[in-house]
Amino acid sequence: MTTNPEIKVSIEHLYKSFGAETAVKDFNLDIAQGEFVTLLGPSGCGKTTTLRCVAGLERPEEGEIRIGNETVVAPAKDIYLYPEHRNIGMVFQSYAVWPHMTVFDNVAYGLRVRRASGSEIKSKTMQALELVGLDHLADRFATKLSGGQRQRVALARAIVYEPEVILFDEPLSNLDAKLREQMRDEIVRLQKEVGITSIFVTHDQSEALVMSDRVVVMDKAVIQQIGDPEDIYANPVNSFVANFIGVTSLLEGKLSGRDGNTCEVEVPAANGGEPLRLRGAGATGAQTGDAIFLNLRPEDVQLHLEAPDTSDGKNVIEGQVIDTIYLGSFLEGRVQAGGHEIGIQIDHYENLSPEQTVWLTFQPEHGLCLTE
Repeated sequence: MTTNPEIKVSIEHLYKSFGAETAVKDFNLDIAQGEFVTLLGPSGCGKTTTLRCVAGLERPEEGEIRIGNETVVAPAKDIYLYPEHRNIGMVFQSYAVWPHMTVFDNVAYGLRVRRASGSEIKSKTMQALELVGLDHLADRFATKLSGGQRQRVALARAIVYEPEVILFDEPLSNLDAKLREQMRDEIVRLQKEVGITSIFVTHDQSEALVMSDRVVVMDKAVIQQIGDPEDIYANPVNSFVANFIGVTSLLEGKLSGRDGNTCEVEVPAANGGEPLRLRGAGATGAQTGDAIFLNLRPEDVQLHLEAPDTSDGKNVIEGQVIDTIYLGSFLEGRVQAGGHEIGIQIDHYENLSPEQTVWLTFQPEHGLCLTE
């Protein structure tokens, strides 16, 4: 494994299993200094196991992990550093705040373990508490804190001794919706202010998209895609990523033709009627007859109450309204076409009735063709 001073965490060919079950398979990732990377995926995908391998809480069977300039685990070289010997901070889902200690003592614990001087403990602890807005509560016991305040204590404790990396194990999942949003923004602000390299684990796609410099999407122990949030959302590499990131409609059909980057896709009617013949973009390596998933985001689909003009080259789908849901600033709707459900987002109020005939249009470049 080569050393690059700009790379703070390097993971190569990581394998971890539990008995006959593979939890992480050939995981490879380099994380730059100051980068915020999120491991995202459903339960059991391997994201938490990967994080625990970085932390030293799990031992991989194969692979190598470096933190800074130090190899912390490499089974082939018989290298394994225990968690306390890795220069990391960790924020847990359960806060792990000690109730018998004051806020100050909770945060200062890591410095005391590292045998810092009294003056250093005081100055660094108060500085960390000031960063998370809790310096005025330094003498309060943890049992007197709200859930959000306890999470701030855990965050201050993780940064107080200036680790090279902070690991976040689903730290927001125990908070209510409003507080979760506030803490999400707080973590991003603090991470940028301190400039510390961070690995964040979540199954919540909105957290991943809002907080991350890069997102690592995992499923079934394997990395599916790595990219910045905008790229992951706009250009998913397969139907799993498309379906997991954001809201989408996936229409399964076959490639019936191609014109440059434009795919012609025939989607069989689930109700035995006429197939949907649509045009999308991508899947440049696909051949005629290959299976295709046409990925449609609700915001890219326009609703019409009358048959639209087709001269502008847009796809046109005739269907019937299933239902609509009022979400405040917009309506979310579902339309049935050829036995398939297509999600739409309506930015203005429309008095739509179930089974009402409507027309949907979208530009070919907004229908992403995926081969798997």
